[in-house]
Amino acid sequence: MAGPFDDEDTPAGQWVVVIGEDAPSRLDKALAAAVPEQAALSRSRLMKMIDEGDVFLDGVAVTNAKAKVEAGQEYLLRLGPLADVETLAEDIPLNVVWEDGDLIVLDKPAGMVVHPAPGTPSGTLVNALLHHCGDTLSGIGGARRPGIVHRIDKDTTGLLVVAKSDRAHHGLAAQFEAHTVNRHYLAVVHGVPSANDPRIRGMRGVSFEAGGILKIATHLARHKTDRQRQAVVWDQGRHAVTRARVVEDLRGAAALVECWLETGRTHQIRVHMSYVGHGLLGDQTYGGKRKLSPKIFGEAAEIGMAFPRQALHAATLGFEHPVTGEILEFSSPLPSDMTALMAALRRA
Repeated sequence: MAGPFDDEDTPAGQWVVVIGEDAPSRLDKALAAAVPEQAALSRSRLMKMIDEGDVFLDGVAVTNAKAKVEAGQEYLLRLGPLADVETLAEDIPLNVVWEDGDLIVLDKPAGMVVHPAPGTPSGTLVNALLHHCGDTLSGIGGARRPGIVHRIDKDTTGLLVVAKSDRAHHGLAAQFEAHTVNRHYLAVVHGVPSANDPRIRGMRGVSFEAGGILKIATHLARHKTDRQRQAVVWDQGRHAVTRARVVEDLRGAAALVECWLETGRTHQIRVHMSYVGHGLLGDQTYGGKRKLSPKIFGEAAEIGMAFPRQALHAATLGFEHPVTGEILEFSSPLPSDMTALMAALRRA
C-alpha cells in the first residue's frame, strides 16, 4: 500500500509506503515491492534515496538498505526539490481527447516514449506536455515525470490520463492503487486462447471464468539475466492479474483479444499472454518464435510477421474525476496499422 501525502501542509513530491505482510525482509527490496508504479521509483533510485537520507521511519532517516522491516511500518520517501524543466518543452503535436484544469486525456501514437530517460532525453510525451500545458502540470513525479500517473509502452498506442494539478494527481494515484481504473486493451495474438485447451488449463496461475474469460494471476519481476524484461515468478515480485477474452478468431491461427487489467505492472499484458503461449504479433521481446502459417494466411502471413511493433492498443479508459467526482469513460478506435493488419488477416 502506498500513496502521496494528501495533507495540504505536506509538500508534493513525497510518498508514504506501508510494508505489507508478505514483503521481503530487507528495506530496499521491501520498498521496491511496495512502491506503486506511478511513483516511478526503481530499486536503484530507492537505494540512492536511502543512502542520501531521504527515507524516514517515525521521523528518523534510515540509511541502511539492508535494514530489517516489519509489516505495518510506514516509511516516508522524500523525493526532494523539483528540477527546472522549462528547457525540456517541445512543440510536438498531441492528440488530446479531453482536457480541463485538473487533467488531460491523450491518445498516444506508436513510437512515443512517455517520459525522458537516459536513452531518450527528448521527443517524449512529457516534452510535448510541457509545451502544451506550460507550468500547469502536476509537479509530483519530479522533473522527468511531471503529471505522469501511469504509462504505456513506447510502441503501444492508445489512451492515458495525465494530472495537471497536484490534487488530481493524488486522486488518480489513489484510484490506480485501488485498481478501480477501468483499462481495456486490444491485442492481436498468435493462436486462439480457448477454455478447451488442456495445456492452458493445466498451467499454474491460469483459470477460466464464466463466458470463456481467461484469467492469468502470477507475480512479475525483472528477468534475472535481462533487466529490460519482466518475467513470471512465484516467490517474489509483484502480484499481477490479467483477464482476456477472444473478440475475433482469425482462422484458428491468430485472434483479436480484449485484455483488461486488475493490476498495472510493466509489460503485464505482453508477459502474461506470452506465458500462456499466445504472444502478441510484432512483439520482439515477448512474442516468442511462433510464426503465422503461409498455408493459412497466404501473403498475409508475411504482413503479420513483419508488423513493426507489439500489436497492442489501449482502447478504453474509465475513472472517476478526482476533483469533480464525475465518472469519465473514453474510447479509442484501433490505429491505422492494426486496422490494416486485421484487414489483411481477414482477407486471407
